[in-house]
Amino acid sequence: MANANKLVIVESPAKAKTIGKFLGRGYKVEASQGHVRDLPKSQLGVDVENGFEPKYITIRGRGEILSRIRKEARAAGKVFLATDPDREGEAISWHLANVLGIDAGSACRIEFHEVTSKAVKAAVKAPRAINMNLVDAQQARRVLDRLVGYKISPLLWQKVKKGLSAGRVQSVAAKMVCDRENEIDIFLPEEYWSIDAKFQIGKGVISARYTGMGDEKAPLGCRADADRVLAQCEGARFAVRAIKRSERRKFPAAPFTTSNLQQEASRKLGFTTQKTMQIAQQLYEGVEIAGEGSQGLVTYIRTDSTRTADEALEAVRAMIGESYGPDYLPEKPNTYKTRKSAQDAHEAIRPTDIHRRPDAVKASLSRDQFRLYKLIYDRFVASQMTPAVYDTMAVDIDADSGARFHFNAQKLRFAGFTAVYEESADDAPEEADAKSLPDLSEGMAAQLQGLDPQQHFTQPPPRYTEASLVRALEEKGIGRPSTYSPTISTIINRGYVARENRRLIPTELGKIVNDMMCKHFPEIVDIAFTADMEEELDEVEAGQMDWHRVIAEFYGPFSETLKKAEASIEKVAIEDQVSDVPCEKCGAMMVYKMSRYGRFLACPNFPNCRHTLALPKNIGVPCPKCGAELLERVSRKGRKFYGCERYPECDFVSWDRPVREKCPVCGAMMVLKRGAKDTIYHVCTNETCRHRVQVENGGSDDAER
Repeated sequence: MANANKLVIVESPAKAKTIGKFLGRGYKVEASQGHVRDLPKSQLGVDVENGFEPKYITIRGRGEILSRIRKEARAAGKVFLATDPDREGEAISWHLANVLGIDAGSACRIEFHEVTSKAVKAAVKAPRAINMNLVDAQQARRVLDRLVGYKISPLLWQKVKKGLSAGRVQSVAAKMVCDRENEIDIFLPEEYWSIDAKFQIGKGVISARYTGMGDEKAPLGCRADADRVLAQCEGARFAVRAIKRSERRKFPAAPFTTSNLQQEASRKLGFTTQKTMQIAQQLYEGVEIAGEGSQGLVTYIRTDSTRTADEALEAVRAMIGESYGPDYLPEKPNTYKTRKSAQDAHEAIRPTDIHRRPDAVKASLSRDQFRLYKLIYDRFVASQMTPAVYDTMAVDIDADSGARFHFNAQKLRFAGFTAVYEESADDAPEEADAKSLPDLSEGMAAQLQGLDPQQHFTQPPPRYTEASLVRALEEKGIGRPSTYSPTISTIINRGYVARENRRLIPTELGKIVNDMMCKHFPEIVDIAFTADMEEELDEVEAGQMDWHRVIAEFYGPFSETLKKAEASIEKVAIEDQVSDVPCEKCGAMMVYKMSRYGRFLACPNFPNCRHTLALPKNIGVPCPKCGAELLERVSRKGRKFYGCERYPECDFVSWDRPVREKCPVCGAMMVLKRGAKDTIYHVCTNETCRHRVQVENGGSDDAER
């Protein structure tokens, strides 16, 4: 056969299995299982005296894999390197070419952005040389990170504690979390008041808020200001002064980029960035679909572009027209701007086949795979639909004393893309639409039903969630799509940042290390410097800058800073915080420790006593007995249970996790239960009711913690 004896090398075994079925006889597909060569762990591995040349060695545990690949390559008439289509994938192909003795300039590299039969077969017909600009950009990043990590980390071991690490991007991310905590600590709340009024107008009652005296805005800064307005309204006559009716169009969001996907999966599904990328990788590499075999369900998942292939646009527009009707299909395809700093190497994340609807493949997917696939699918479909249309009304109601109250309302007239999908927000959920707009006309009398003055205080900026930190990293140009998830995982695993109720909080250790980095290595943790470095790496990828020059310009000033830091940093003693909990084994007062999973209690007499204790977690659900917070605790036998924070005053306890929602039938507490095939239910605890509701996206908060 003309095409016999060809070897294709990919990264993952799952992808190898899928591609092997597409290519069929005459092809052998092997998996490298990621990188096969890297810098040695036991030494710097970078020759700083001779152009910063890296010293690569075979990664421990990869020898057997390489032996198998070498054997298959010797027997093959042609070898295709089909690693992921990004810098890192290009570098893996280059390493494989070196190991196998393949000329990197030959037509040995194939690239596809979706694991489908059509894409893979087209790639095999169009091999190219390895792109050394991509390889050099990856080498530059790897060498930069190695120089920072292996030069600063030993200082942290010596001056703070063993096992710490510093990284070029992770240190900036940790600093951002620490800076936000500092903003919260120094925040001084300011008092302000609001006054809401209820008016009977015609046959309806509406609520409006005080805005000022006539056209002049008048914020209420204290109780005296509010009392003055209340006095002005007492006995006053009110009437509708002005009505503004208009139309508002809400446009769909672009299809997912990597950072958007991580943010939205966090908001809607409760996934960590790491979990999102793990499941997305499975969907990309291939999943066994009943009746179809292994299929890649989504396109490449590491991208900063919002563009979509013309073929995919034609397919989704045809589906929208057939399934939803012409009113939901815009005249031309919707186009979206990609960030100026984006590499734009790959199209947006989308389903590989728009006809493979989520419900049709649900039985073949795990619960989490289905939920993420549905998120990607719905977002892509919605991105090519018409805008939602709202009728809006803005009403001013004036007192004859001059006080003005304002009322806004909107009613959905045409669903448009919202029939399929709506984007979430971190801390500002959109208000629900009115069922109907009131029938009002200017000059109508308004009968005051009541005034509700409320005291408020300005709030500090919220702590980062993983979603909002990813957005901030992207906006500031820190890292690239492939780095967001590992960066956040690293600062959590190192104990610099803890995750509590989905918020990221710096630990004492994180604050100490950040203070040290800011004082002695200000350039490393400088956001602008790190963003500029990313741009230089992009220039290397574009062939506009030599990677050796990038490293040299960085290392000169860095080495001088390092010498000064070694001489000036004093050793930091980190004292364990003592708790009021005695050790059950030896009676010593236990101390707080930090692990990759968060804070826990440990006996101070380690290693003679190794007793540890998990700390209770607040699950954000009120106690059904007294209204205090419920905590997740661990029994002496290691089983989770849920009890009131006011124990022993309140003795409420449950083995099942309570949820926020009350039973819609009888109002009793509901708990989380798992059914067959990993389905999730909210079940009423009232024995005479036992009503249950199957949970889809709405129950993710409880299901994923």
